Amino acid sequence: MPRLVNDGSPALLPRVSLLFDENLSRRLIRRLEAAYPQSEHVELVGLKGQSDLELWEYAARHGATLVSKDNDFRQLSFLRGHPPKVIWLSVGNAGTDAIAELLAARRERVQARRRCS
Repeated sequence: MPRLVNDGSPALLPRVSLLFDENLSRRLIRRLEAAYPQSEHVELVGLKGQSDLELWEYAARHGATLVSKDNDFRQLSFLRGHPPKVIWLSVGNAGTDAIAELLAARRERVQARRRCS
């Protein structure tokens, strides 16, 4: 989807695919399909129960942004840098609907940060 930059010329925002950690619902894929096409869930790609490092490497290889409530991925991002980008959700016990609304509302910001990588 085009958006206008300061000089008025259109700039295409990159499509961002998300990789949802197993601590998040698989329903997020469908709920966020329009905002984040081609997103995946670790369970659906055969990574359920795998180590954080294996998930990290999968996301990096596939150009996905890793989304988790797990602080370990945030720590890995400090140690290893990116890729992948990490969205650490510090949202307590927020449900799937609240998380979907949060990510959808922040889509443009997520895409802009992805473009800076």
